[in-house]
Amino acid sequence: MLKKSFALTAIVLTFAVSVLAQNPNRSTPAPTPTPAPTETAPATETDKPATRARRAPAATAATTTARANQAISPAARAVRGVFETLLDGIREADVEKVMSVYWNSPQLLIFNNNGTVTKSWEQVKANRASLYPNVKNVELEVRDMRVQLSGRDTAIVTALWRQAQDYKGTPETSTGRMTLVFRLINNGWKVVHTHTSPEAPDPSRLPPSDKREPETPPAKPE
Repeated sequence: MLKKSFALTAIVLTFAVSVLAQNPNRSTPAPTPTPAPTETAPATETDKPATRARRAPAATAATTTARANQAISPAARAVRGVFETLLDGIREADVEKVMSVYWNSPQLLIFNNNGTVTKSWEQVKANRASLYPNVKNVELEVRDMRVQLSGRDTAIVTALWRQAQDYKGTPETSTGRMTLVFRLINNGWKVVHTHTSPEAPDPSRLPPSDKREPETPPAKPE
């Protein structure tokens, strides 16, 4: 009986195998290959997004002027204003405007362009009142002006000047240097001393040690 069971089981298995072998539409799916990992190259400088550097705004003339004005102290600005009043008075041959700038004191001291010395406010005013009626068409140019403050109540102004005018109908021109000492007196800046000198002094009045040697042009190469 047991042998018959084994025989029957073998026949069934053989039949099943033959059926599977004869079915052409049935196939075992091939395994899907696993893709090999790919290496990613590290990012280079060219892979990074470009960053544009911001340019600083160009300085304009107005910006430069504004910065220059901010650098000037209120005291220096006030001294410049008084100095401009003096220049305008000379251009206009206005005795009162000029004398309003000077210290009204017997101690006022002026070293003049011609080498003379004038003392006291009264004498300076008298000299201006005598000169100005004979002066016309005054042109006064000032350059390289500098204001140097010394403490809270003293300032020194230096400048180069050129003045052209008609004196008694005759044109004349002179150039030179000037130094003015200002003092803060009664809350106002006043000129207490001036020193004016010609740009090219008379050589005959100079000692030998101060005379300039004539410049020798450099020798030309042969």
